[in-house]
Amino acid sequence: MFSFFISSLPQNNTNMPSSSGQPGQGKKIGHRGVDASGETTYKKTTSSALKGAIQLGIGYTVGNLSSKPERDVLMQDFYVVESIFFPSEGSNLTPAHHFPDFRFKTYAPVAFRYFRELFGIRPDDYLYSLCNEPLIELSNPGASGSVFYLTKDDEFIIKTVMHKEAEFLQKLLPGYYMNLNQNPRTLLPKFFGLYCVQSGGKNIRVVVMNNVLPRVVRMHLKYDLKGSTYKRRASKKEREKARPTFKDLDFMQDLQDGLMLDQDTYNALVKTLQRDCLVLESFKIMDYSLLLGVHNMDQAERERQMEGSQGGSDEKRPVAQQKALYSTAMESIQGGAACGGSIDTDDTMGGIPAVNGKGERLLLYIGIIDILQSYRLIKKLEHTWKALVHDGDTVSVHRPGFYADRFFKFMSNTVFKKTLKSSPSKKGRVSLSVPKCAGPGAAWSASQLPSERDENIYDLRGARSFPTLEDEGKDHKLQT
Repeated sequence: MFSFFISSLPQNNTNMPSSSGQPGQGKKIGHRGVDASGETTYKKTTSSALKGAIQLGIGYTVGNLSSKPERDVLMQDFYVVESIFFPSEGSNLTPAHHFPDFRFKTYAPVAFRYFRELFGIRPDDYLYSLCNEPLIELSNPGASGSVFYLTKDDEFIIKTVMHKEAEFLQKLLPGYYMNLNQNPRTLLPKFFGLYCVQSGGKNIRVVVMNNVLPRVVRMHLKYDLKGSTYKRRASKKEREKARPTFKDLDFMQDLQDGLMLDQDTYNALVKTLQRDCLVLESFKIMDYSLLLGVHNMDQAERERQMEGSQGGSDEKRPVAQQKALYSTAMESIQGGAACGGSIDTDDTMGGIPAVNGKGERLLLYIGIIDILQSYRLIKKLEHTWKALVHDGDTVSVHRPGFYADRFFKFMSNTVFKKTLKSSPSKKGRVSLSVPKCAGPGAAWSASQLPSERDENIYDLRGARSFPTLEDEGKDHKLQT
């Protein structure tokens, strides 16, 4: 199986997708930079070499794992690290390649195999998506300094992560395992693999995740929302991009009426957010965001009419068959409450149906991102000095409990709103019913959420024993 996928790997730079919109030569954002030829680098390793190493490494480790028998996940499986060396001339275990020598490490392979199985991802599908076609580098990676790759079938995102983030994810795995067992339908990131490429004396850690915003659907608006108002507005430079990512203050200005959902969908979404916020708080995680993509169906229809018969429509483009279960936005929220029958994915393309204040039909694509932040001392200090100058409650960095409450209130009261059927006297105007949700740990009334008697099983406020990075100095499994 391994040799089949390796035979299709690109062995030089000529057929690797190039990136655009990256910082100019000599400019660096974190570890991400650009070399003299204009190619993106990460820790001075070129993007083409990194992509090749990732594909070779994943092809080997998944193929090797498939020969091992299935069994239950044990506690020690979360801390296993497997390593294989890939010399450019090849070896009796690895093929020859045209990249610099590198070592490839796989973290918790048996545990991540379980996660992939939980989401219905077969090993051959995982290999085909990640290794059979060139990876696409996203040209608008944001300000984190990370490099993002997307598989050609739109299924997976590969993101470079910092040492502390990779270490935190490894420590998080037992709790993550428990949470997914209880609730595979979630807006939290779905992690499918954690790997490390050692090349040129540097460690480059990458995580494979689900893709929240499919390329086959045009996002007319895109937001990164934290529930904070302090400096939460897209910069002038960001606004100049072809597809900018806006922030909280932009949302409040542009969509003052919020995004209106029918009652069942709203309840399902709010319950999912409530449960996810409690999980994040129990792990002392903060500074996460809700990534929101908005596809305006009416605007797309107008664009198609303007373009004429030759213009392609996002809605008519073939949608790749998603391999992962519960991976679309609509599937992710269906676990919390009944949504009133099956969803016609041909019409919604996996998005959550909504309308804006103008009554335009929308499809929403959402997911919680950037969860690999723990509330360490540096974050406490960052909040303290910001609070001295500004209102502490508006600062994005806050203690986990407060952060979760503020995040949840903003999403359930400001971003998403519940529609009621408009009366004839309103002449088609949509009336709003906006419950003032107190926070993820608050008690809900029967009128707000269905299946209320089950709510206590999601309250994880007492789960404080999960590992954090407070003991980070004791663990050297992941070296810088």
